[in-house]
Amino acid sequence: MTLKIIGAGFGRTGTLSLKVALEKLGFGPCHHMKEVILNDEQTNYFYHASLGELMDWDEVFKDYQSAVDWPAIAYYKELAEKYPHAKVILSVRDASAWYDSARGTIYQAHINFPKWIRKIFPRSDRLMKIMHTTVFGPPFMNRFEDKEFAMEVFNTHIETVKKSISQDRLLVHTAKDGWEPLCEFLEVPIPEEPYPWVNDSVQFKRRILFIKSLKWLPFIILLMLSAYLI
Repeated sequence: MTLKIIGAGFGRTGTLSLKVALEKLGFGPCHHMKEVILNDEQTNYFYHASLGELMDWDEVFKDYQSAVDWPAIAYYKELAEKYPHAKVILSVRDASAWYDSARGTIYQAHINFPKWIRKIFPRSDRLMKIMHTTVFGPPFMNRFEDKEFAMEVFNTHIETVKKSISQDRLLVHTAKDGWEPLCEFLEVPIPEEPYPWVNDSVQFKRRILFIKSLKWLPFIILLMLSAYLI
């Protein structure tokens, strides 16, 4: 199995919907941040990639035909060179809407992740380091909370992709475009069912509340122990 589709769009630009769409069109499995979170092997691969190590991308993506979302999109240029016959999809959306979505979901999960969990579970620490290196740290010069600056980075990335990838292998896509331009680009029939619309913002915000609550768990346990001992 080899990569046929390379995503180049930032997370929170409809990448989860795009993942589902690509899998329905026969380009699955599709790699996504979810795989890195749930799969130990993928966590280790992208941790080493984030350290700047030379990666065997054939090994990393041996079980995938496509890849979208962070952290894979951080290496889109390298992947496009590695797989010259693969097509590139740049998922986009309004910059302000993207920022508000990213700041309210993945950024909150990142900055609120409890340090004590990172110390106890090394894999979670690696995940947070991947997020820092490939998403919120160097790419945004540690200035993600500056909305205007973050939107500038977002828009600059879009223009850089357009200049870096030849037009005959690049599709600039929004979820609102639906099936037609995507299927035409990939040369596959248009499904009869509606284009997938996966909005995980509500679930994400619930996870963030849970993550925030975990910060206080050690103190609660300490108080309970103190009360018991007294």
